[in-house]
Amino acid sequence: MNCAEFVELVTDFLDGAMGEPTELRCLVHLARCEGCETYLDQFRQTVAAAGARSGPSLPASARAQLLRTFRTLPRG
Repeated sequence: MNCAEFVELVTDFLDGAMGEPTELRCLVHLARCEGCETYLDQFRQTVAAAGARSGPSLPASARAQLLRTFRTLPRG
């Protein structure tokens, strides 16, 4: 697994919504990749902060656009 694959699967990884072989590949990648380990920690913090906010939910179309934008950002 490479970093791009991990980023694509991070939500399924956190939700426990993947098969055991894929989860194992993610865990092996995380053990070897400090950058993705940091990304995962930041993603968890973002999810926690977003869950703590009040107000109306983000429309599905806006959420989809944000995810598309995040996927095009440079990774490093």
